[in-house]
Amino acid sequence: KLPTELIAQVVLEKTAYSFDKLYSYAIPPKLSRLCQPGCRVVVPFGRGNTLRQGLIMSVSSGNTNELKSIVQVYDSEPIVNDEMLKLCLWFHERLFCTYFDAVNAVLPTGISLKMVDFYSPCKNINLNNLSDTEKQVAEFLINTGIAVSINKLVNKFGADVLSVLNNLVKNNIIEKSSEAVRKIGDASQKSVKLLEEDFNNIKLTARQKEIAQLVSDFGSVSVKELQYFTGVSASVIDNLVKKGVLEYFENPVYRKPHYTKTGGNNEILLTDQQLNAFNSLKSKLNSQNSALLYGVTGSGKTQVFLKLADEVVAQNKGVIIMVPEISLTPQTIGLFNNRYQGKIAVFHSAMSLGQRMDEWKRIREGKALIAIGTRSAIFAPFSKIGLIIMDEEQEHTYKSEQSPRYHTRDVARFRSAYHKCLFLMASATPSIESYTAALNNKYSLCVLKDRYGNANLPEVQVVDMREAAKGGNTGVLSAELYNEINNALSQGNQAIVLLNRRGHNTYISCPSCGYVAECPNCSVSLTYHSANNRLMCHYCGYSVPVAQNCPNCNDTHMRFSGIGTQRAYEELSQLFPGANILRLDADSTIRRNSFSEYLTEFANGKYNIMLGTQMVAKGLDFPNVTVVGVIGAEKSTSGVDYRSAERTFSLLTQVVGRAGRGEYKGTAVIQTTDPENNIIELSAKQDYEAFYNQEMCIRKALIYPPFCDIVLLVFQSNNANSALNAANNVLKNVSDLAQNSFSDVKIIALGPAPALMPKVNNKYRYTLTIKCRNSKRLRELLRQAINTNLNSDTSIYLDINPEVLF
Repeated sequence: KLPTELIAQVVLEKTAYSFDKLYSYAIPPKLSRLCQPGCRVVVPFGRGNTLRQGLIMSVSSGNTNELKSIVQVYDSEPIVNDEMLKLCLWFHERLFCTYFDAVNAVLPTGISLKMVDFYSPCKNINLNNLSDTEKQVAEFLINTGIAVSINKLVNKFGADVLSVLNNLVKNNIIEKSSEAVRKIGDASQKSVKLLEEDFNNIKLTARQKEIAQLVSDFGSVSVKELQYFTGVSASVIDNLVKKGVLEYFENPVYRKPHYTKTGGNNEILLTDQQLNAFNSLKSKLNSQNSALLYGVTGSGKTQVFLKLADEVVAQNKGVIIMVPEISLTPQTIGLFNNRYQGKIAVFHSAMSLGQRMDEWKRIREGKALIAIGTRSAIFAPFSKIGLIIMDEEQEHTYKSEQSPRYHTRDVARFRSAYHKCLFLMASATPSIESYTAALNNKYSLCVLKDRYGNANLPEVQVVDMREAAKGGNTGVLSAELYNEINNALSQGNQAIVLLNRRGHNTYISCPSCGYVAECPNCSVSLTYHSANNRLMCHYCGYSVPVAQNCPNCNDTHMRFSGIGTQRAYEELSQLFPGANILRLDADSTIRRNSFSEYLTEFANGKYNIMLGTQMVAKGLDFPNVTVVGVIGAEKSTSGVDYRSAERTFSLLTQVVGRAGRGEYKGTAVIQTTDPENNIIELSAKQDYEAFYNQEMCIRKALIYPPFCDIVLLVFQSNNANSALNAANNVLKNVSDLAQNSFSDVKIIALGPAPALMPKVNNKYRYTLTIKCRNSKRLRELLRQAINTNLNSDTSIYLDINPEVLF
């Protein structure tokens, strides 16, 4: 028998961290059977009883006399299960996020709700004393006969309709209501087409005419591509739509994820080393364990994954397989799809909201047993999990940069403990923290020292580009790399070239006055993109046409410096005129599924050379690639972050490992102006153990992880002084608390200091870095320390063990 008075503890959206808590609401008797933990509800909040979305965390009995009541239950059954509710509480306690930030993290993006205002006419209304516009809006609502959303009214009457609606509500002509609406995206791409062919008779600016002519030439263009190639903002396109020149439409796309096919479903033959690793890991499948599979590039870690997955699928349990980059998913998906056709689901950010929603449902309904994807795959809603795999576990993309700022490794350990299953990390270059944990027996360690089959590690040459420049070679490729690529192509093989800078030139300057083209919104120089002939900021998206003259002194001899992938592509095309060259970077892969399509074409031999940023460096397996080149290897070693050396070693080791993975011998050429750099030397030797021992000595001396935890506090404001004052106030609070009520908590505080990039998108940033041991007491100290008065435009966020100290 149900209690007569039920109370729901509800977490609410749009709640500031300082006021975030479990709010109690009365459950009306008519909703008592629907209100379960994990269901979304609509509740009144605040003095104005504004309707807000919430999620029930728990239900209890008690006195409801002074409580507001739940208005609506959105879900017929819980959408967040017991495990995920516990994970949300865990996020809130450890990551300084709101409860609802945690809820949004565990659910697919498309399933979330938004509160939408609707308007409908009142009964027995008098339209006589209304303005023409008010009368027009009121008559439209009367004639429509149903409540109309604010979005439809704005589309029909323009943004000015908001004040009109407020007046009509105030005078009881119409009434306003709110409703929770799912924010799922349609399986389509927003595009524009020409509505008025004879647009020359319409009053347009020169820029608007240029846009209209471009759309006319192509017939239709996606909004995303139109903005990239012209640099226009969304408002410019909106104005052309309002003038009747262009028309928005949704270009249909497939909701089904793109699966790459990679040959037959062959039996896997393991080497002795692989078999030893497999047997060791198999014995740990049905108990809570964390393990590290450390194997050189090309050692066959994926084959071990497949055999372990066989064991788990046979038990009808779920498998989660994560990769760090979207570019790595096609090959992984292809391998697993061939073996487990119809049983896999895919998750990554290049999919539409509808696709992600459908895949989430397939797992929830038990129609898929294997989830493959990037970071978000860790939240796959399996009721039973038998294995979690994190490939390339060292990669920074496994750390969320938005609240909640979780590391996927920690979530995987949480889920592994809940399901009592194996959590397997794998890499040829494990993170320093993970390898240390394995050596200290916190993780089980399995090692694959040799490449699979007859493949050997490639021979590596390090080329001093300073000597090349003295000899007159100022181009992208050294003579050594040119010769290796040329030999590979002549034998029908392929090459990969890494240049971790997109665009054409990384900056432009004036040699006469020293002017450098910089972003007005960020503390960074603009990058020249030859594809659209514009200067672009890779942080805020600011874009301007390239100026012919210096805007400072009007000199005509602007200097284009720094090499990006677009310029390298041009030079490679000139050096190898008969070769088909593929450029893979964030600009060339705007279109959905382009990663998968390009990699499939490269695997099938359509392209001879693949040039790209770091997305070509990891996890890819192409047997015909015999040459790998690295351009500007020293660039990533110059970072001031304590992880710079680790990231550089990993990137170079991984990209070198792309060569010689088949029956052909591999060669790698590393071009640098700093050949004596110790990190480059160790990368060329593929000597992870030597690098690890060297790095551990440095980190111990400077007290960095794994010898401590780090909490980064970031203060942002429209005003630099406001950000600095907030940082100083919090530092004082930390100091006072550490000396008094939290004297047992040992910390080292560094700063405040300007962030390495002091301004991003017109926000000034200061940081405070705290070295400590992450504990419940430390987190309580920090909660009290950040509870300080801030200017309205100033914000604070905390990141525990960040991947980058900026």
